[in-house]
Amino acid sequence: MRTKTSEKNKINVITLGCSKNLYDSEVLISQLKANNKDVVHQEDGNIVVINTCGFIENAKQESIDTIIDFVDKKNKGIVDKVYVTGCLSERYKDDLESEIPDVDSYFGTTDLPNLLKQLECDYKSELIGERFLSTPKNYAYLKISEGCDRKCSFCAIPLMRGKHKSRKIEEIVMEAKKLASQGVKELILIAQDLTFYGLDIYKKRKLSKLLENLCEIEGISWIRLHYAYPNGFPLDVLNVMSSQPKICNYIDIPLQHISTNVLASMRRGSNREKINSLISKFREKVPGIAIRSTVIVGFPGETKENFDELCNWIKEIKFDRLGCFKYSHEENTYAFNLKDDVPDKEKNRRLDKLMKIQANISHDKNKLKIGKKFKVCIDRSEGNYYVGRTEHDSPDVDNNVLLEKRKGYLRLGSFVQVKITNALTYDLMAELV
Repeated sequence: MRTKTSEKNKINVITLGCSKNLYDSEVLISQLKANNKDVVHQEDGNIVVINTCGFIENAKQESIDTIIDFVDKKNKGIVDKVYVTGCLSERYKDDLESEIPDVDSYFGTTDLPNLLKQLECDYKSELIGERFLSTPKNYAYLKISEGCDRKCSFCAIPLMRGKHKSRKIEEIVMEAKKLASQGVKELILIAQDLTFYGLDIYKKRKLSKLLENLCEIEGISWIRLHYAYPNGFPLDVLNVMSSQPKICNYIDIPLQHISTNVLASMRRGSNREKINSLISKFREKVPGIAIRSTVIVGFPGETKENFDELCNWIKEIKFDRLGCFKYSHEENTYAFNLKDDVPDKEKNRRLDKLMKIQANISHDKNKLKIGKKFKVCIDRSEGNYYVGRTEHDSPDVDNNVLLEKRKGYLRLGSFVQVKITNALTYDLMAELV
């Protein structure tokens, strides 16, 4: 067993979960660096900070497994300290302290100053807007608000992140300018609900105003919208999107289902007619817009007829991008009072069927792009290919555009014009124009 290291401490921040967690880790790392700490992200260090996810069962299990793994390393002397923060810790702190007591300390989602104090650091308020970037240098996530006021019956996010709280436009713009000065060319706006932005501090929805301000920043080429709630969607955002070339013709809008009965049970405040009307407005006001959505299968009470309706609707609407989740029965949510009556095996069958439908839609849409030209941002080099994206694709979750390295050198982070030469289910092959 190794004794406690006599070398200088190195803090390893481990990030689990979504882009909002990644953003929080980047803020933490910047604070640690400002305190002259030796800190790395998802590498090796003798002090470990695990930023956990507590959204659904699979994510919770991954977080628990990671905690147990590092506690085991601590007990073997491989690491010296293990701290846990983030959503899982916020939601289940008492249970975790009881069941995994060898963690040195647990912190919630709003405990950054206390976590820093534990790591012998001062919270530096003057660093607001400054972050360590863990993403490729050409893009960065930009969180515009925290928390959520929605009452969706399946969702535990308000339990972990609290009520919606918008950041001021001036603060967001300042951070975006700093990102641009670091070479960032694409801003990916994130929140639990983008469309609610501004209601709490400005008393009206201000997403379009924020977008107009961000478009004025020199050096920013693309601005992408993630996680927009359908109810009360501010249609003036579509006007800005269609008139401002910097705003990608892309939106991520989780719709969750289409059966009006299931939507009512989910407490989504919407129905099939309203959702179809909104999608039609998107496509009418922003021709060529790529719409990404997510749906849930196996929600309590989802009948075969409800699921068949969902499948037929997906075939009809033909989303450009689609994610699918199995329903997760979460404590302290409204839906937890309902009987989780769809067997897990059936949930898996429904998920597989839906994703096969989407795979066919994706392949058909990709084949229509053969011979067409697109502006592509080069994210990374991988094997024999440069890997890039069009404005219709977000990192990690959407399609890639692959260009052979042997046909010419490309600088990472650059924008190039390409012609699509072949189409796979989720990727495109291309050559430089």
